[in-house]
Amino acid sequence: MGEARDGVKVKRVVFITVGTTCFDALVKVADSQEVKDELYRRGYTDLLIQMGRGSYLPTKSTGDDGSLAVDYFTFSSSIADHLRSASLVISHAGSGSIFETLQLGKPLIVVVNEDLMDNHQSELAEELAERKHLYCARPLTLHQTIASMDLNSLVPYSPGDATPVAKLINRFLGFPEES
Repeated sequence: MGEARDGVKVKRVVFITVGTTCFDALVKVADSQEVKDELYRRGYTDLLIQMGRGSYLPTKSTGDDGSLAVDYFTFSSSIADHLRSASLVISHAGSGSIFETLQLGKPLIVVVNEDLMDNHQSELAEELAERKHLYCARPLTLHQTIASMDLNSLVPYSPGDATPVAKLINRFLGFPEES
């Protein structure tokens, strides 16, 4: 799969990140044949999983047999290069991962970790999904979300202007106004 350009197969990478957490439920469902087959059907060629502190090890594959190539790693000093080269990002609900991906203009599926206590991260993911900046899923609904997603319907995220808030804080703290 992956469109051929001048006879060369174009790499379309799905990058999955769980940050520094342990989110084996996401890694395990991403490694399921059902999810990998759906990604391949949708034209993706490679799956790269950043698995954090998890203990579940995905099945590596070269993709030579006409399936999705799969690789994984635990941590990286920066995931920015992986995010930039991805055609689709599937992430845990950490705000840093979410906003870094959105600012790069990458399509994003956020998978909420239902095992976390006081899961305020789900509120952020659900609000951004409601605004159509990303898709929100749970581990059990990831396959369905991938199968039904329409990436053209996503609305680009543009961060707000924090200048008025910064001026208010500076005035409150007694700093002189900048001209």
